[in-house]
Amino acid sequence: MTDAGYESDPRFALTAPSLSEANLTELARFGVEERVAAGQVLYRAGDESYDFFVILEGSVEIVRPDGDRESRIRSFDGPSFLGELSLITGQRPAYTARVTSAGRVLHIERAAFRRLMGSQPDLADLIFGALAARRDLLREGDGAGALVIVGSRYSPDALALRAFAARSHLPHRWIDVEDAADPEAMLAEHDLRPGELPAALTATETLRNTTPPILADHLGLTFHSVPGYLFDLVVVGTGPAGLAASVYGASEGLDTVSVDAVVIGGQAGASSRIENYVGFPTGISGEDLASRAAMQAQRLGAKLNAPCEAASLRAEHGYHAVALADGSEIATRAVIVASGARYRRLAVDDLNRFEGAGVYYAATDLEVRTCGGQEVIVVGGGNSAGQAAIYLAQQGSRVCIVIRRRALAETMSRYLIERIEANPHITVRSNTQVRALLGVTHLEQATVEHTPTGTSHTVPCAGLFCFIGADPSTEWLGGALLLDDDGFVLTDRSLPASALADFTGRDPLPFETSLPGVFAVGDVRHGSVKRVAAAVGEGSSAVRAVHEYLAATSGRASGG
Repeated sequence: MTDAGYESDPRFALTAPSLSEANLTELARFGVEERVAAGQVLYRAGDESYDFFVILEGSVEIVRPDGDRESRIRSFDGPSFLGELSLITGQRPAYTARVTSAGRVLHIERAAFRRLMGSQPDLADLIFGALAARRDLLREGDGAGALVIVGSRYSPDALALRAFAARSHLPHRWIDVEDAADPEAMLAEHDLRPGELPAALTATETLRNTTPPILADHLGLTFHSVPGYLFDLVVVGTGPAGLAASVYGASEGLDTVSVDAVVIGGQAGASSRIENYVGFPTGISGEDLASRAAMQAQRLGAKLNAPCEAASLRAEHGYHAVALADGSEIATRAVIVASGARYRRLAVDDLNRFEGAGVYYAATDLEVRTCGGQEVIVVGGGNSAGQAAIYLAQQGSRVCIVIRRRALAETMSRYLIERIEANPHITVRSNTQVRALLGVTHLEQATVEHTPTGTSHTVPCAGLFCFIGADPSTEWLGGALLLDDDGFVLTDRSLPASALADFTGRDPLPFETSLPGVFAVGDVRHGSVKRVAAAVGEGSSAVRAVHEYLAATSGRASGG
């Protein structure tokens, strides 16, 4: 395998594992050997899907369509295999594979490839490691040109597109019209007009005025229902609880599909750093944690889809149906609700105008780039706010934490408070609230009020990061489940006696809701501990309850 653009990268070796004779013999059990001729295309960018090809003899080049031209990404010589992480995620190929030297390939169809990955752990480890490493390299250099996002850094719609691409780990490139000396001329080079932004340029089409759901559908990342098909488990939400449920559901043999309204990873996936999660002594970003869990779930066979918004839930003829916002439905034997919670919005005028243009609900690298080295405000006194403040200060911003309470100690972990107190770039304004937001095209200033005295100050503010508590994401349930007064889902022991009539001859299982066969975990559940580790524990434990429910209702053997 050769590629002048990547060979010098120390990660390149991970993308080109050696295939032994034993590996090739094992792979042959899952595919059909075919002869290929020079110039033959094995798969093309934009195809609905693509199969797994092992090169036995000959060579294949990978190219990226670029208008009327092509950009060569790399080449493979036998024995080796083709593909990248999209083989696991189900994304349509962004690159074309063309034979450059005649030879032989082993053609393994997608269904057989899934069986291979599920039944041959050592071989699956080798293949998966290479596919993931290739995705990492493709996100840089020429590979990133497979998806180009064009827009303004001050556009909320452009930010949503960039956040989706970044948190989905899609190879992509960003073009900011604010950086162009002549924006209209720059857009004309890409056959775009100012009123068509944000736009996404893919291998096969230019998507104008596009959104994350439109882009995801174009790339093949959204759920497409199969008439008459019944899943074992649908997980609604892919935060830590939902991802843990997906991992355990798939690993224990359940046909599992997970959907998320925004992006894989949920609220925790947008956390700049998690430092109290067991097993990561130096901490881990929420994005990395979510990415690892998502890849683990997909490798085990779970289908993860986002943006893919659940719109309603109902029980029907012994199974459950999760209706999606696009009108399609997923039929399933059991459901785990892990839709989490959303940060509350500030009660100030003009909030809508500045959301995504100075007001943010996450502090990842994407948001921080827009205000690095400038004055910013973090609103909130919980751990998420503390982590955001520290991360922003590390990136060169001067941070003011605004809290309504008297002190951070009432709501924040001590280790974060100590770091904040030791950082000269962070100040804390207690008993203070944000009263107004000011700016033209984006946020420039904020007015804060010291509530005991009524004294107000207008201060420079290039970014306001809001972490002021969360409301449960349960409106989509539409009354299908019993909720507490604050909208959180009631489960097992919290259910009132009047709700137990449907549980014929048994008590509700752990995490089971008022609707038998539907379970709730994580932040959306009444009484849950709002910590990542607790959410992961609930998600994995709920799968055991799902097995018990399925065994009781259909005689299916319980999983381990």
